[in-house]
Amino acid sequence: MPFRWSGRDTQTLSAVAMSALLLASAAKHFDDPGFFGPVVPDFLCRDDTGEQSNSPLAVLSREEWVALTGLLEAGAAAGLLIPATRRAAAGCTAAMFTVFLAGHIDALRKAYGPAGTPGQRRAHTLRLPLQAPLIAWAWSLRNPILGKPHPRKPVRQ
Repeated sequence: MPFRWSGRDTQTLSAVAMSALLLASAAKHFDDPGFFGPVVPDFLCRDDTGEQSNSPLAVLSREEWVALTGLLEAGAAAGLLIPATRRAAAGCTAAMFTVFLAGHIDALRKAYGPAGTPGQRRAHTLRLPLQAPLIAWAWSLRNPILGKPHPRKPVRQ
């Protein structure tokens, strides 16, 4: 008897895949925070040296922002795995990826500035467009798919 995927099975697999991606990214936030540091916009980063004034939004240091977003990604991953919280977690994940666009645009702007390197240009040029499919993927997990029972063969009499 061949195995058939229902819409619900496909959505569950998709949610598990998104969750695994988020967990891997969350782990990287703590293993290699420098990878994510350039994506945090300067206006969000608190400067404790006193060399420059802080913007009203600069409530955390760059390292604290990286850690916080890692925790947010881990929380989103957990929420996507629980069917009862999947819709809310998917919406929040899509919103999170959308907010991350500002950081990716800022990092791309700096990469193409006078201090940017070819490696930074390449990395941030590739990272920015990846946000669009991530946003769409997370958003797609918001809609519950009602599973229909598989059609059974008619019983012969």
